[in-house]
Amino acid sequence: MINARRRRAFRGALAATAATAVTAVLAATAGTAFASGDPAGAARTRAASGPRHQARDVQSLGPRVRADGPVQTPSFPLTAVHKRTAELYLYFTDDKGGFRPREDVGVTFEAFAGSIDVDNDKDGYSDGTWYLYKDGKLDFDWIDDQLDSHTKHVGTGWNVYTTVLSPGNLGGAKEADLIGVDKAGVLWEYLAHPDGTLTSRKRIGAGWDQYTQIAGQGDLTGDGKADIVARDKSGVLWLYKGTGDYQAPFAPRTRIGAGWNTYDRLLSVGDLDADGKPDLIARKPNGDLFRYSGTGDTRAVFLKPVKIGSGFQIYNLL
Repeated sequence: MINARRRRAFRGALAATAATAVTAVLAATAGTAFASGDPAGAARTRAASGPRHQARDVQSLGPRVRADGPVQTPSFPLTAVHKRTAELYLYFTDDKGGFRPREDVGVTFEAFAGSIDVDNDKDGYSDGTWYLYKDGKLDFDWIDDQLDSHTKHVGTGWNVYTTVLSPGNLGGAKEADLIGVDKAGVLWEYLAHPDGTLTSRKRIGAGWDQYTQIAGQGDLTGDGKADIVARDKSGVLWLYKGTGDYQAPFAPRTRIGAGWNTYDRLLSVGDLDADGKPDLIARKPNGDLFRYSGTGDTRAVFLKPVKIGSGFQIYNLL
């Protein structure tokens, strides 16, 4: 108990310094990125927001900071890009099932097609982000414990995919992996290294163009393996349980329910309500945002929807 208190006190003492330092990074980088339209600067600015948010949580001794041991289900910010101006906003979770007021990062995100957060050190926060550019380039950005920013160019040609996401670890290693669906409907898997570089892709299967939305962040079924859900064109939602075997990362699908075509966007940023289970976010065309809390039970994967916001139709939610 004494050691735990000392660790928390130490983190609390560091938090003020970290928050100040990251704010300085944000201010310096944002001004340059916004003025010059520098995509790399925009990525660094977004990455710097994570440590600032974490430092603030340390100061307040929030639920995630108080928990000892690895966090199996992370909590990532919701990335929202204004459809008209391409301005970038982040919505950090409030650990109560919703989001805090939006944070204007101060940069435009028009060069990017998507961003994918990972939590490889299992502290509950993002420690790295893949950035997908509209021209097909893929980079990996991270900020280390000294708040130094790093960028790794991972590859090109990623604009062959209609969907790219990371549900977490698929192959049994520590790092979160990537999956992508190409324009022919083939699902591919990439295993990740600590610096964001990837193995050669592995074909998982065809026919994935029958789905209009694919989402997942962590273990939905309570077996410790990362799962995904997919909505087909008729509005039926399907569960693909993770197997833990990178050779065949998903089991045959299981029907969850119908009527999901009422939503125009499905995604997951991990644990919204601080219960240790990943949740699903669903947006209606009118901008209403709903949370489907995960149960960890395959018999009823999600609880009934709870409205957590409105006005989100102005964004592309990444």
